[in-house]
Amino acid sequence: MSYNSHPHPSDPEYALETLENQLEPFSCDDAFPGLVQPSPSVFQTNIDPIPGGEPLGPNPRERPLNSKVPIPRSVYTGNYVASSRVGRACENCRKQKTKCSGHRPTCQRCQDVHIWCSYGNRKREKMLREIKDLTAQVHIYEDLLQELNPPPGFLNHSHLVWRRTENSLVVVAHVEEDFNRDLASQAMGFVGEHSEMAWLYRLKRDLDQDNKTIGDSLARPSISSVNYFQDTTIITSLEDVDLLVRPPQQIADRLLEDYFQSVHPEFPIIGKEAFMGQYRSFYSKNNVRVGKRWVAVLNLVLAVAARLSELAQRQPQGNFTDHVVYFARAWRLSMGDIALLNHPSLEQVQVEGLAAFYLLSTGQVNRSWRIIGTAMRSAVTIGLNLRIESDGVTYISQETRYSVWWALFILDTVLCVVAGRPPSTDEVFCTTPLPRLRREEDFWEEGVTQLITDQDARKILLTSLLSNNLMTPGPSEATVERSRSTNCGSSNGTDPTTQGMTNAHISNTSLYLLYAVDLASLLREAIETLYAPGTARRSWPEMEAAIFTFNSSTDNWLSRLPAEFHFGALEINQTFIRQRISLGFRFYTTKLVITQPCLRHLARQPPGATSSTVCDTMASMCVQAACQMLDMLPDEADVNWLYGVSPWWCVVHYMMQSTTVLLIELFAQGQRGSTEATVLAKKVEKAIRWLRAISINDSSSRRAWLVCIDILSLHGSKLPSKVNVEI
Repeated sequence: MSYNSHPHPSDPEYALETLENQLEPFSCDDAFPGLVQPSPSVFQTNIDPIPGGEPLGPNPRERPLNSKVPIPRSVYTGNYVASSRVGRACENCRKQKTKCSGHRPTCQRCQDVHIWCSYGNRKREKMLREIKDLTAQVHIYEDLLQELNPPPGFLNHSHLVWRRTENSLVVVAHVEEDFNRDLASQAMGFVGEHSEMAWLYRLKRDLDQDNKTIGDSLARPSISSVNYFQDTTIITSLEDVDLLVRPPQQIADRLLEDYFQSVHPEFPIIGKEAFMGQYRSFYSKNNVRVGKRWVAVLNLVLAVAARLSELAQRQPQGNFTDHVVYFARAWRLSMGDIALLNHPSLEQVQVEGLAAFYLLSTGQVNRSWRIIGTAMRSAVTIGLNLRIESDGVTYISQETRYSVWWALFILDTVLCVVAGRPPSTDEVFCTTPLPRLRREEDFWEEGVTQLITDQDARKILLTSLLSNNLMTPGPSEATVERSRSTNCGSSNGTDPTTQGMTNAHISNTSLYLLYAVDLASLLREAIETLYAPGTARRSWPEMEAAIFTFNSSTDNWLSRLPAEFHFGALEINQTFIRQRISLGFRFYTTKLVITQPCLRHLARQPPGATSSTVCDTMASMCVQAACQMLDMLPDEADVNWLYGVSPWWCVVHYMMQSTTVLLIELFAQGQRGSTEATVLAKKVEKAIRWLRAISINDSSSRRAWLVCIDILSLHGSKLPSKVNVEI
């Protein structure tokens, strides 16, 4: 049996071995023929070893004090004895501390005992090998940079480039567009991969590239070509406004009623009871003195409500329904001049949060995202992200501050998805208790105070109501098949214990906010895991496992939702209709963000390529969620319904998100005239009808409608089923 290992002819060790094999073993007899070698007996003593391992010597007592004691070594029974010291011993001989013949590739001793012989690598050889490996890596990185470096004229949009490798997906975050180039680029800003604008831009870019001929220019359009928001619009001058003017109380009352009915339940950034008390004093007493920031809060509330009146086409009443005037007055009172240099207060946080909400409702997404970041920092500055245990703050004031934080948290999550940018804060720095389970009007009822102030009882109740988003197992074939057959929009299962406790505390807008915060927290975690550049080097199987886990967590959230808030049959049950519609949109947008990477992965695969069951299932769920989101809208566009019960300030975002997913699926399908393609085409037509209907008074909706029409007009012939745009 041979254990020899022969080096390659190009290896330096091969030349060394060849040279050693050509040399004969050195002998003193050969070098000096007349030299008489001493007899081995000359160096032998008359001392025999003592059996049993006793010390060697004639008599231990007669030995000199410093005499050496022979140490027994391992006995080598081989026939070879090294005649001289070799330059380098093999690893085995070095460990055994025995003489090595130095023969390559196998020394004599290792060959005799039939063991693997290895000389290892010297320091110089190790360095050469490391240099060789590093050089190979540099060549790989240079090739990658050449692939990622676009030719002149391609420095446009910013996104994550996904490069396919063996069973892995490498994400390289980079910027392809100069967002400081001009005013339009500055107004647009960076758009990340979890925004539907990035999905739509990529689809349009690929379709336009397919239509190019050899003689066409290589330049491609900016992402602003699919931007349907209004950041490029200049806001009316904020200087020409009278700070002392207030609207008639009749108009103010109507606007406040609209605000507290349509906005406050989902964005409770102000304490309703305290605010209304100040409002009544402000209008009933001419000599009442209020702070500038409170007046700014009032004007921002009126601005949001006036914006809703404009969209809903309600009867105008002079300039007092002009939302721009209210916003300009609030800006001058609280954020103009040097106001941002002042230290933040609770009212200033409310001003900044309301300003961000108003800007979102007017389509100013870039400005809104910047202001919400300022509001979150101001909130952290005064400790709203932490639980309050001060005796100087009443429990009502504590709950108001908690609501302010969670209102900012939800709005920040929405803008994070719309703009494709990271959240403004990390939840690991937050200890704020979750939203209360009773309305502010019920704080004085018997037993409610104890429920709010008893932190242990509150924690137990919240734990029983909320889903455990982090305990979902990874994907397997059996669980994937069960997920494939589950209709995520019609689940009505509720834990009996949770249902009983929920019935004890009747479902209300506060309970709605609790589930909205829980879902927003799950969405933020999914964005950080699936889209953050810091998680770039992740294999595709790992991505699939994470997507499956987050999708299962979302279904788990739905299974714990109280029956009053289920959105599967909106036309049958009208109870809490506004909360149910809002939760439905939030649920489906979470599904789309989580599963969209699988849809994109399949769309980029070459024809005939195979994919895993998990990827196929998650991509199918992405398309299904897009259809179910549009199914929440009535078949016929109804503006009154939309602005009466839906989250009107970001409903265009939800429509375009689902429409983009359906367009990606339609253009990726190869079979023409299939039943599935026909169904998806009808869904897209429905979305376009809605966008056109609400575009009368909303510029963002009109731009979104035109973007869809442009894509379908230029590339509609590639669709497997025709989408009728003449509607």
